[in-house]
Amino acid sequence: MRTSAVSFPSLLRRRSLIVSVASAAVLVGCSTGSDSAGSGGSTSVSARARARAARDSRGLMGQYDAVLAAHPALAERLRPLRAEVAAHAVAFEEGAASPTATASPSATASASPSPAVPADERSALAALAAAERSLADQRAKALLDAPGELARLLAAVAAAGAGHAYLLTKGDQ
Repeated sequence: MRTSAVSFPSLLRRRSLIVSVASAAVLVGCSTGSDSAGSGGSTSVSARARARAARDSRGLMGQYDAVLAAHPALAERLRPLRAEVAAHAVAFEEGAASPTATASPSATASASPSPAVPADERSALAALAAAERSLADQRAKALLDAPGELARLLAAVAAAGAGHAYLLTKGDQ
């Protein structure tokens, strides 16, 4: 049996880079333009959906922050994924009167308590992967009722979340 000359960390970085580039390209294409073109009263529906999606992304950032605080050794692996989640929040907040978009951990502070983080790294990664999968599924369902541009953004972010879940679990196999 022949082993690959590519190490796991470089493979993870390469996969993460591919997911990051693809997500960034889609976000740039999807976050411009207006959701209200020809949608009549759907502007407020779109605004509420965007606010909910931004809040969900901020919540997921809080989960990443909690895992990073509990398991600093995972920083190299998690920071690129967390940065993408921050970019998703920014994309959903676009057009808001006063966006709270920032990639710093302090920006995710809220009234809700920090999520419980499993004591071992493998379980913490599995919990993050489950959160990513759950949110990706939720967004995939929400895009069915969303107007054009928002639907495309939700689809792109759902795909990125599925990619994150894959990256979070692949290293354990």
